[in-house]
Amino acid sequence: MYNSKITGLGYYVPENVVTNNDLKAFMETSDEWIQERTGIEERRWIDPKTGDNTSSMGAKAAKIAIERAGLTKDNIDFIIFATLSPDMYFPGGGVRVQDMLDMPTIGALDIRNQCSGFIYALSVADQFIKTGMYKNILVIGSENHSGGLERSTRGRNVTVIFGDGAGAAILSRSEEKGKGILSSHLHSEGKYARELMLDGPSTGRWVPEILNENDPEDVSYFPYMNGQFVFKHAVVRFAEAIEEGLEANNLKKEDIDMLIPHQANLRIAQFIQKKFQLSDDKVHNNIMKYGNTTAASVIIALTEAWEQGKIKDNDLVVLAAFGSGFTWGSVVIRW
Repeated sequence: MYNSKITGLGYYVPENVVTNNDLKAFMETSDEWIQERTGIEERRWIDPKTGDNTSSMGAKAAKIAIERAGLTKDNIDFIIFATLSPDMYFPGGGVRVQDMLDMPTIGALDIRNQCSGFIYALSVADQFIKTGMYKNILVIGSENHSGGLERSTRGRNVTVIFGDGAGAAILSRSEEKGKGILSSHLHSEGKYARELMLDGPSTGRWVPEILNENDPEDVSYFPYMNGQFVFKHAVVRFAEAIEEGLEANNLKKEDIDMLIPHQANLRIAQFIQKKFQLSDDKVHNNIMKYGNTTAASVIIALTEAWEQGKIKDNDLVVLAAFGSGFTWGSVVIRW
């Protein structure tokens, strides 16, 4: 069986910066209120005039990752695209990237696992590489949240949290033993699906029905989150996923060189950091600048940490995420 290792990383975020104070233009909130609860100072939202969307941001991140891997678009064998905010109901973003990058007619797969999306995507890619089916896989996490948020006081508990952006990784076949992805661990608990969700429009209640009802109190087509409930589960499941990854590889928390947690809330990341007794230089957070970019958050943070020289050869890197579904998981990597 082959090993798989990350050979290229890239990310792209829109230029348009939206500060906490900017949000006061359409909702009752304050910089202090948002920072105290989430740690977020600003986020990037697509400026509609730029033409950016979920797929195009993913393609921009992908170009950087492919170049850094020393490959061309023609060397990529497969695309895995994680998002909850595709440009279209169908088809997915993966085929859009294949077209945008003018790639051969390779396979493309979309993954809808929200905040855990990139963890799941990386795990799926790892299996394709390890079995020998593919040599180089493009793995993307990309989100355009700003296009679907409720910009009002009613929607502020969700709207203040989310940002737009994309990240990409190239996962490649490797003969090097003990390096690359050591293991991945995936979980779900669907009984809590409605605690963090976007209900509609769905095929059970399609657009004509919603328009016909014309109910100003209908918020089913905006994201809903039971914040405190999600927080309580997140801190438990995050820790479990990290511990599971360490145990599977006979490692201890002291072996972690870099933890990249999903950027859901700075308070969650700080709780996990304290639980595992990790120093500040062993955890990379960027939610302060980008907000929660869901499927893009882990890969953007991983790329940023690597660019800043925080990840070195032979380091033990742990990726972990928790989110809607509920789904959660971890990936353990020897860099």
